[in-house]
Amino acid sequence: MVVQHNMQASNASRMLGITSGQQAKSTEKLASGYKINRAADDAAGLSISEKMRKQIRGLDQASTNASDGVSAVQTAEGALTEVHSMLQRMNELAVQAANGTNSESDRSSIQDEINQLTTEIDRVAETTKFNETYLLKGDYGTKKIQIAAHDAGLIGTLTQNTTTATFTMGALAMGDTYTIGGTQYTIGVSGSSTADQLQKGLKVIGAGDGTQCTLSEGSVIKIDGKSFTIAAKTNADTSEVAVTQLNKFASEGSTIEYNGKEAKLFSAADGAEPDGTASKVKGIDDKDATLITAEKAYELIANELRTASSIGCDEVIGLVTATIGKGNSMQDVAGNSNAQDPTDVRPKTGDQTKVEFKITKGNASVQNDLTFNLHVGSDADMTNKIGVTITDMSSASLGIQGLNVSDATGKAATYAIDAIADAVAKVSAQRSSLGAIQNRLEHTIANVDNVVENTNASESRIRDTDMAEEMVNYSKNNILQQAGQAMLAQANQATQGVLSILG
Repeated sequence: MVVQHNMQASNASRMLGITSGQQAKSTEKLASGYKINRAADDAAGLSISEKMRKQIRGLDQASTNASDGVSAVQTAEGALTEVHSMLQRMNELAVQAANGTNSESDRSSIQDEINQLTTEIDRVAETTKFNETYLLKGDYGTKKIQIAAHDAGLIGTLTQNTTTATFTMGALAMGDTYTIGGTQYTIGVSGSSTADQLQKGLKVIGAGDGTQCTLSEGSVIKIDGKSFTIAAKTNADTSEVAVTQLNKFASEGSTIEYNGKEAKLFSAADGAEPDGTASKVKGIDDKDATLITAEKAYELIANELRTASSIGCDEVIGLVTATIGKGNSMQDVAGNSNAQDPTDVRPKTGDQTKVEFKITKGNASVQNDLTFNLHVGSDADMTNKIGVTITDMSSASLGIQGLNVSDATGKAATYAIDAIADAVAKVSAQRSSLGAIQNRLEHTIANVDNVVENTNASESRIRDTDMAEEMVNYSKNNILQQAGQAMLAQANQATQGVLSILG
């Protein structure tokens, strides 16, 4: 029996210390909810857990970024909804102004509303913002954009590329009809004399070869609505006429018909009045303004294309160039045509059956596109950025700046309809783009939230305390601690026997 080394007490004390340490750790885990409270608890687990925490917190913010992006996109798209509504009203007004029942004062009143709507579109573009970022007025700096060309309602095909447009139509010949600016024109038969006009007219209707009449005896031809039969001799009483005397019944201004075809002669030689004085307007019949030459028709067509395609441009576009076949270019169809005689356009080399009008598109100065990136990932990878681009949505960018519908004839309103249609299409394209981005962002948010949830679950398994399991350990260590204290007390009591020996 010894006193100096009470091994039972030492052992009980050591075991009690171990149990107390484990009890303290168990208490800490239960109190904090984490089974890793310091690196010593699980060094590898802590490292994995912290990497997961970085990803989770980064993705949480990425989800918030994407949600903010949805809000910004919805703000812009909501404003464009109103721009769409205003454009639809402008289209309605333009269609109304194009109607011939309106007076100039009516169109002036319509123009007042058009002006107000245009100003409001500019105001919406100028003031719509999200978190102090203006969304619809573009970014710093300016650029030039090409304004789409328009066909002015003419019969033909308009094709466009970046800087030019081509309007293609069938070549006009004498006797053809064509509607320009709402007026139907007839391509008349012009010439240097009545005989010249008659020979050309006969060629148009298939009754001559350009030098002489080819009608055989018994053929019936109408002149100014009266039927004549081709005969060997002329007999006015029986409406018979010799080929060589057709010019006695057909004069300048006459209409001749044969075999379902019709040709109308100019009332005077083109470029001269009936009394021989100079004509007021070359290419237009002085007694019938709807009877014109093919060259004049091309000139009018070019002017219509130029007017219609200048809507929304900073400046009126340049002259329109027209080409008939090969080597017959009208470099300036606004008055200096050098095209060949339209009676001869069809049989020449090249495709003489069509005319091409080249239009150099006008432009407008607008703000640069607004571009910003939404960071929707936890890493620095650039694929985690979703770019949002919003173009300048001002009236200049939409091609409707200075839109006019208040002319006397209603043609300006008619042309404005096409310009408004282009503006509607541009706003639709921008809204479609924003809608697509919003849908993408919603999928991004769903995916990011799913990754966060599953990564949280994994991180929880590594770091969180299993409360049920830890309570078992706590109860076990609590019992062991109490037992250890009891055993230490018993071990200390065992050495009391020494006193009985000493007594």
